[in-house]
Amino acid sequence: MKKLLIAITFTFSLSLLYSFTNWSFAQRPASEEDYYRILTLPIPEDIKLEVGGLAPLADGRLAACTRRGDVWIISNPYMQGSRVPTYKKFASGLHEPLGLMWHPKGYFLCTQRGEVTKLVDTDGDDVADEYSSFYKWPLSGNYHEYSYGPLLLPDGDMVITLNLDWIGYGASLAKWRGWMLKLTEKGEMTPWATGLRSPAGFGILRDGSILYTENQGDWVGSGRMTHLQKGTFAGNPAGLRWSGEPSSPLTLKPEDVPSTGKPMFEVAKTIKNLKVPAVWFPHTLMGISTSDFKQDTTNGAFGPFTDQLFVGDQGHSKIMRVALEKVNGEWQGACFPFREGFESGIIRTVWGQDGSMFVGMTSRGWAATGKESYGIQRLVWTGKTPFEMKTITSKPDGFDVTFTLPVDRKTAENPESYSLNSFTYRYHKTYGSPIEDARPVPIRGIVVAPDGLSARIVADTVLREGYIHEVKAEGLRSASGNMPLLHSVGYYTLNAIAPGEKLALPARAVAMAKHEHADMVATQKKAAVTATKNVKAVNAKRTVTMPADWTNGPDQSITIGTKPGLKFDVEKLEVKAGSRVKLVFNNNDDMLHNCVITKPGAANAVGDAALKLNLNGPKMNYVPNSPNVLYHTNILQPETSETIYFLAPTEPGDYQFVCSFPGHSSLMQGTLKVVK
Repeated sequence: MKKLLIAITFTFSLSLLYSFTNWSFAQRPASEEDYYRILTLPIPEDIKLEVGGLAPLADGRLAACTRRGDVWIISNPYMQGSRVPTYKKFASGLHEPLGLMWHPKGYFLCTQRGEVTKLVDTDGDDVADEYSSFYKWPLSGNYHEYSYGPLLLPDGDMVITLNLDWIGYGASLAKWRGWMLKLTEKGEMTPWATGLRSPAGFGILRDGSILYTENQGDWVGSGRMTHLQKGTFAGNPAGLRWSGEPSSPLTLKPEDVPSTGKPMFEVAKTIKNLKVPAVWFPHTLMGISTSDFKQDTTNGAFGPFTDQLFVGDQGHSKIMRVALEKVNGEWQGACFPFREGFESGIIRTVWGQDGSMFVGMTSRGWAATGKESYGIQRLVWTGKTPFEMKTITSKPDGFDVTFTLPVDRKTAENPESYSLNSFTYRYHKTYGSPIEDARPVPIRGIVVAPDGLSARIVADTVLREGYIHEVKAEGLRSASGNMPLLHSVGYYTLNAIAPGEKLALPARAVAMAKHEHADMVATQKKAAVTATKNVKAVNAKRTVTMPADWTNGPDQSITIGTKPGLKFDVEKLEVKAGSRVKLVFNNNDDMLHNCVITKPGAANAVGDAALKLNLNGPKMNYVPNSPNVLYHTNILQPETSETIYFLAPTEPGDYQFVCSFPGHSSLMQGTLKVVK
């Protein structure tokens, strides 16, 4: 009887717990974790698994090469049974390998700085017995000479990519730097494409198309994904130094590429071979450092996004999603947020046998929002379908947006549920680009499909080819559960407007859109006034010439610099309360940075506010209009400097200085101690 009472009590308690859990889920907004779980592989403390490459093996094991020169074989990476993976060192002594592939003929190919190395285990003990050079290339010794791959192609050939050197700008100091090279199984090389700057991620689609991802840098306004065919020039002219070689597939020279600052789409009309990106990843709005990507070939095991691409971001420790389409025979498409919260900077992704995704990470020297130095995690679909924009496709008069679940017709037919904006970037030798020529796109009407799984957004103007189009649907709700979209924004790169018939809108849809357009114009005017005020307020906190009344000069001069790994070169500075201060900020790094003086304990809050500036971020130098901001520099290009002048706070305390560029603020901080 006692056991029965205990059993009844236990069952009742479980029932209450289950009910409470379901009630809690129903009461809170849905999160990424509800649909895609991140599982962490434990790594022994004596193994520094700074992942440079991952390779799944047919027997379920996972191989990983590390930036420290080792190759490890991980048994039980799915953590079944004992749930404890085990690690065995397969090879060592390599020079910062950043790519690993298991060849179907039974050996590893690992790309280190100066060669692709063949690693063979001849006796089956899971330790490499033979190290041989598969293909070599020259090195200059520059620290930025990273090398990636190989990637196996359907015909049995392979491709690798070689990073540019960095000497204050991208340079090709050694032969073929900035190129993708094609290798046969015999190690014979053919130059394939150039214009690459930092090509860490590249992949192949089901149809054989080769695409690669690029990071913001010189000649690269923002992260992007480009289709590489033989003879493609992807934009950075440094690699064209070798276009005169007999085997080069193009003859374009570096001096043939002007740095005009015009949009890349416009420049491509006048430069043969220049290929515009299929997809732009708007800097800081999506990520800051695109890396590896994989097409979803899991046949539904990873959720409702079959054939879409999942793209890692090293700096923001996140995965993004891309839906491509072909218009006039060329790839273009949209990128969407997908999953944040990884423990380190994402470098490599591979599919597991169960349709989950293994994610390999490292942040040494390439700091990331994830706090760990390295790691391997596994992203697993829970089986629940998130309410998302599934695709955005081009139409002759706007866009067609499909959804993973049916939409609520009332909110979906209301133009106020949506907003469209378009913008572009400068194509120039300068590092990165601000958002250029941003304009709202008025909506003429919305037509929702009978099944509720798509909405046609008809624009009230001709869309601009070559521009990125921000599609927001913040007012949209699902037909079941009245849920908002898990991610309410996508960015479509419109290289060509799709042909076809324009949509005839019902009179009601046009009337609703006209009413919404009038409201939008009024809202935009108000927003423009607010934005102007914000910029003026921010600029008032930046004085770059010494005040006229400082007749004896500053009381104190302080200097702050930067160093690799998202760090200032000083952690603590001291000034006297109320003193006249001259601050010199030197950006010695190869990335964009600013220096913002904040109130005590406010550095993180300022960084979070900068992240929310969205399209206004670049024009405000990622400095929010906040009382927490006391003084600041502008965003500085690599190898540049700026001096500002200010009066130190009169109240003693531990103030802070921070780089508020999105993704930098959590790591790049210091203390400005104000004393009496």
